[in-house]
Amino acid sequence: MWRRAYLFLLLVRLYFALSPSYLHPDENFQGPEVIAGQIFSYPVKLTWEFTSENPIRSVFPLWPVYGLPMLLLKWLWIEQGNDGDISPIAVFWTLRVLMFSLSFVLEDWALHELIPSARHRKLAVILVASSYVSWTYQTHTFSNSIETLAVVWSLVLIQRIVGNKKRRSSVVASALLASVVVFGIFNRITFPAFLLIPGLRLIPHVIKKPLSLVSMVLSGGLTAFVAIYLDTTFYTDGPVTWSTLFNHPIITPLNNLTYNLSTSNLAQHGLHPYYQHILFNLPQLLGPAAVLLFVEPHLSLRLYSAISGIFVLSIFQHQEARFLLPTIPLLLSSVNLPKNRTHLRIWAGLWIAFNAVFGILMGIYHQGGVVPTQVFLSNQPDATTAVWWKTYSPPIWLLNGKNEVLTSHDMMGMPGPSMLSELSALATCHLPPANQTLYSKEKEGTYLIAPLSATFLDSYLGKDGYGGLQFHEAWRYTQHLNLDDLDFGDDGVWNTLKRVIGRRGLAAWRVTRSCGQAQSLPIADS
Repeated sequence: MWRRAYLFLLLVRLYFALSPSYLHPDENFQGPEVIAGQIFSYPVKLTWEFTSENPIRSVFPLWPVYGLPMLLLKWLWIEQGNDGDISPIAVFWTLRVLMFSLSFVLEDWALHELIPSARHRKLAVILVASSYVSWTYQTHTFSNSIETLAVVWSLVLIQRIVGNKKRRSSVVASALLASVVVFGIFNRITFPAFLLIPGLRLIPHVIKKPLSLVSMVLSGGLTAFVAIYLDTTFYTDGPVTWSTLFNHPIITPLNNLTYNLSTSNLAQHGLHPYYQHILFNLPQLLGPAAVLLFVEPHLSLRLYSAISGIFVLSIFQHQEARFLLPTIPLLLSSVNLPKNRTHLRIWAGLWIAFNAVFGILMGIYHQGGVVPTQVFLSNQPDATTAVWWKTYSPPIWLLNGKNEVLTSHDMMGMPGPSMLSELSALATCHLPPANQTLYSKEKEGTYLIAPLSATFLDSYLGKDGYGGLQFHEAWRYTQHLNLDDLDFGDDGVWNTLKRVIGRRGLAAWRVTRSCGQAQSLPIADS
């Protein structure tokens, strides 16, 4: 029975992996966007983390995770005799399938090794497989998703090292552990937080078997050298010599740690109370399972690993829910279900409902129109300017090379009147009424991409336009929700939900203006 349930949950996970929801800009801009620019030579958008004087993001973990699949796809594409580069949307879906495969192969495999009891192992695997976090966050290209895999496999290797009496196997496992730890640190500086308590188990082992310590040092040193070399090469103009590596190395984890130790730096991204992770983020990710951690905990090294990670992450005042992704399989495998049958049925119903709602919300609708809209724009011959308003920053690499001629303007948080003022300056002249549908023959065109829930635009979308601007709807994607447009304070809870959910969807309007009219517009109140 549990095998059929597990297979069904795998199909659910695959379904959400192949849904174009967009959980956070970092899933593109901290990974695929960077590597796509290197492999396919597309003009891409590098965020401040890669362009600052002291860059804080390493490209080392990006190459094996995203670079190798892209290189393989490119090679297969050329081998089939195709001209040009493979379509970026094909690469996008390939990476989603890759993350899906890594999530259930490596994550679930690790749980099988970490949990000795067959009965508890089945429960843990089903809980992880039925969590919306596994369906959504873990199948997206987040550095946090990769960190989850690095954490669970570090625990597996620690368990193998401590439990293996053979010297040779212990040395090999120690070398692999050191490489994984270095990889994890270059992927996210928070990675060691999850190994503070489990790592203590290695102290007696390395004292008895110093050869294991030697293999750790050599393997970790070699992996760190490769990482620093790749980062230094990426961030340095011109060839990298031995002198450059020793005198001016780019050590991104050190830069990252220095940056995050500054409260003023974190304030630019939003400061949260120290209890944000425990009181808000964990319940958001775990739902009803969070209650079991207090009433039915299963004490294990996995639980202690999660606790140490949460404790260290709570020290830093910028706290996003996805930072806790590595704790989810650790915590879900450290709970016991209620023994009372009635309580178990109630809890199971709540668990299914919670994950179904959040799975649909985060796996399908959350900013779900951004990726399809980029594909739409890449196929519009007249699209030269795109204004994005009240959405997440669009992944530039998905424009299929059209980003050489299309300029994207990210006006996500800009007030409506200011946005329209900017849009007016960017809009092209509109055609005579008889030719207004012949946009495909135009060489230039301006598109406004905004959620349908943005009622501010209603006054400007009439038949006659407003203030010299003409809006022609060219594209609409209905499976899109803009949760950043919730305004309970002004509109009230019901009216806000009615607007955001009832008017869900993302649209692209081709915007023109009457040439010869002044570009300053009479703007309605926002």
